[in-house]
Amino acid sequence: MFVFYGWNRGAFSNSDIHFKGNDYDFQLNNVAATDRPTKFGLVYFDPAWFTVTQYNFRIGYFIKDNLALVLGIDHMKYVMNQNQTVDFSGTISDPKYAAMVQNGQVNLADEKFLTFEHTDGLNYENLGLEKYKNIYSRKNIDIVWSYGGGLGVMFPKSNVKLFGNERSDRFHVAGFGADARTNINFVFWNHWMARVEAKAGYINMWDIKTTLNNKPDKASQNFVFGQINAGIGYTFNTKKK
Repeated sequence: MFVFYGWNRGAFSNSDIHFKGNDYDFQLNNVAATDRPTKFGLVYFDPAWFTVTQYNFRIGYFIKDNLALVLGIDHMKYVMNQNQTVDFSGTISDPKYAAMVQNGQVNLADEKFLTFEHTDGLNYENLGLEKYKNIYSRKNIDIVWSYGGGLGVMFPKSNVKLFGNERSDRFHVAGFGADARTNINFVFWNHWMARVEAKAGYINMWDIKTTLNNKPDKASQNFVFGQINAGIGYTFNTKKK
């Protein structure tokens, strides 16, 4: 088996975000977003604050010598850029916010209209298969290449404030994700591991909560993501040979 903990940087394709409620039904087109890495410091190493950073956790079990079943959590952060003007289609009943739409566009710099983040975070909880190949071996070091893929659920804590409503920031199963990944592992003294991994995938969330009440307010979006992560781990035997 092995366990792994590390940190990530992410990138996201533009996406169309559809908002629907009792008094509105509209879509913002081609919305840009970025990740939000925490400033480097003690927070990256303090167990009491580890969930603040963009982190990755893995636990893997080798069902064969070169094939592992891997359970993982990717805690990414997704932040809609406020400094952008996007195309708008649909309807808004409230004249105050409908007036913010000019010539089929809305300027998101005015935060009274919308702030939209998955910062607590964009949680991708996944199960994957990874195949391993030893490419270098010496007495106290092995270099092992791996590739594979995964599938899982999106369990974000989305921070959304729409039309001046109280900010919605509750955990919720919002959709699914899928990914392909590859990594290089440096294993020292048969147990300690340093890993660098690249991952690309697809996320589809059709039930993003946008208000704290029980109204049918929700948003939906889908996008492609890329991720680079690095960290440390430990590998161990579960039984003697």
